[in-house]
Amino acid sequence: MSRVGKYPVEIPQGVDVAIVSGVLTAKGKLGELKLPLSQHVETTVADGRVTVVPKSSAAPARMMWGTTRALVAAMVKGVSTGYSKTLEITGTGYRAAVQGSNLVLNLGYSHDVVYAIPPGIKITTPRPTAVTVEGVDKQRVGQVALDIRNFRPPEPYKGKGVRYDNEVIRRKEGKKK
Repeated sequence: MSRVGKYPVEIPQGVDVAIVSGVLTAKGKLGELKLPLSQHVETTVADGRVTVVPKSSAAPARMMWGTTRALVAAMVKGVSTGYSKTLEITGTGYRAAVQGSNLVLNLGYSHDVVYAIPPGIKITTPRPTAVTVEGVDKQRVGQVALDIRNFRPPEPYKGKGVRYDNEVIRRKEGKKK
């Protein structure tokens, strides 16, 4: 039985949630998100809450119960407050800058890495060694942050590379004489 799915999702002030022909739409001050609903669960909007109930006790219905509830909660939070991930760049000469609709990363390669900023995502560089990825869709924000990190993942000997701000890099001891 789902422990996540049991709890209804509270709809904050300024967010409108509607279900039209099997698609849940959440509109807020930051944007609009849509979620096609599964046929295994029944989703209702009433009294400022979104409730998700499985249609049967079969395994797919129980699996989609918690998943749908978590996706709805992420949508509601995204359109009301948004999501953000911060990346730190460590290494001599490593830096980042936003130029127009591109993120230009200098990561020790022979050429700069140019990353086209996808629509719906806002990327800022408060410092040359910090990159902030913001948006309303939790999955897209995380994917863009991962794409940027994968250009130069942190290495364990000196810690050089792109890492999340709260990520701990396990360091290794270098060669000994």
